[in-house]
Amino acid sequence: MLAVEIAFWVAVALLVYTHVGYPLVLLALSRLRGPRPTAPAPQAPSVSLIVAAYDEEDVIEAKVANALSLDYPRERLELIVASDGSADSTVERARAAGADLVLELERGGKVSAQNAAAGRASGELLAFSDANATWRSDALRELVAPFADRRVGYVCGQARFLDSGGSNLEGAYWRYELELRRLESALGGVTAGNGAIYAVRSEAFISLGPAASHDLSFPFMLTKRGWRAVYAPGALAEEKMVPTIEGEFARKRRMNRGLFDEVIRDGMLAPRGYGPMYAFEIASHRAIRYASPFLHLIALAANLALIGESPLYTITLVAQAALLAAAALAGVFPARPFRLARYYVLVTASIAAGLWDRVRLGEPGAWEKAEGTR
Repeated sequence: MLAVEIAFWVAVALLVYTHVGYPLVLLALSRLRGPRPTAPAPQAPSVSLIVAAYDEEDVIEAKVANALSLDYPRERLELIVASDGSADSTVERARAAGADLVLELERGGKVSAQNAAAGRASGELLAFSDANATWRSDALRELVAPFADRRVGYVCGQARFLDSGGSNLEGAYWRYELELRRLESALGGVTAGNGAIYAVRSEAFISLGPAASHDLSFPFMLTKRGWRAVYAPGALAEEKMVPTIEGEFARKRRMNRGLFDEVIRDGMLAPRGYGPMYAFEIASHRAIRYASPFLHLIALAANLALIGESPLYTITLVAQAALLAAAALAGVFPARPFRLARYYVLVTASIAAGLWDRVRLGEPGAWEKAEGTR
């Protein structure tokens, strides 16, 4: 039984480390290192703000109006809307609202639309946003400020999720992720971004394939090419969260369908090109986190095999069963601890479900709207 015990405790230790131990290690390292020197604020560089859109007639006019009202020199801002085969009035409404360039593209997926827009953009920096995200007036200035450091190639801002009155706990999870992002940025660099607000130097832009995403691929790919990927918390964007935990599971499942293409095929786990700190962040935050559903299965199976070996294994099995029971009961007893358990279980399961969809259905292509976000 020694091998089974080792498997159990290794799986448990890795799960505890990636969710609890890693943030504590980052906090300790950041305090030891002290604050990074700040670069002087740059003159306003030219920026092309790209919004990829698919059937966004309900929100595209507001998005264009929000972009054009940003506190940024208008002559230094180019607004591009890339319609990915929209069948509604997205194109007409974007043009009428005043977008500088509206691309009518065949439907090929979000990344394909972003690639096409980047190819037509003229800005020194390429900024990206979702059609349903609203930027604070100073968000673009805050987003471009870190580019005063010539080593910075990628900057992500802070996405704040508005409570839609549903059962989703993305906001609680996201606050945890943003704190990790702040700590990582001060050390090796961020390991992921978000689709609501981010920017990249035009010279550093990479045309990705349909299975990839800027959120996950740009930080590690640009780091491998010698750039820094950082977080600008003052660059604030807001968007509505998916209202239900089940809707969030479906959204993350779709996102995770291409996850392992980025992790394995595109070289996220290959340490070549990383500094020691960034390699540590990738291993701790990404590799172990994406292995979480399989680590849970190992811990559960090993625990079942170890029942009778020690009273301790009865306690650990009860703890695992309690987590699953709380997740199952959240629909009947919507107390916050139960809802947190359900959120954790479903979001963890979405990684395995996305991998299963990748095996069954192949590479992702065209995108879908998340439930209830429009």
